[in-house]
Amino acid sequence: MFPIRLAVLASGSGSNAENIYNYFSSNKNIEIAVIISNKADAYVHKRAERLGIASLTMSKSDLSDSEKMLSLLRKYQIDFIVLAGYLLRIPSGLIEAYPHRIVNIHPALLPKFGGKGMYGDRVHEAVVEAGEKESGITIHYVNENYDEGDIVFQAKCPVLEKDSPDAVASKVHALEYKYFPSVIDRVLRKEFPDCF
Repeated sequence: MFPIRLAVLASGSGSNAENIYNYFSSNKNIEIAVIISNKADAYVHKRAERLGIASLTMSKSDLSDSEKMLSLLRKYQIDFIVLAGYLLRIPSGLIEAYPHRIVNIHPALLPKFGGKGMYGDRVHEAVVEAGEKESGITIHYVNENYDEGDIVFQAKCPVLEKDSPDAVASKVHALEYKYFPSVIDRVLRKEFPDCF
């Protein structure tokens, strides 16, 4: 069964992907086998090259094609999928093939400030505009709807009256880096319900 092979899907710079790699780099039982992006110019590819991880770009139409995705994931013998700043919807056939084996991180406390179009700075701006007293991260399983899968873990940070969206973003990023890899580890070790 070991090692457990992960695919990381990312659309941007890949800082969370690198953080996950660093966390598992000395773990012989878990490895990142491939990084997949929908953007050829995403900085995550540079990180993958530096870290020695296979990475590739797929078109939006290929990424929404369950059969093409499953074929690729079989090629890399993928056991588990991590969305780390990935902005596209996961096709239903992939969710059916990987039940409770796809996790996403969202930069707010779901169910607030989730859904299509709610990502990155848009989330932090909405949190500040709404006068929220706290924000944070939500790690959740992926289902057919944006940000509506079963919640695995949440961590909170205060939002002060003087905080700008950038200030909130910094606090949320710190939570992402602190918790995302260890929560993935706990999911893989079946410490949460409904794990694979």
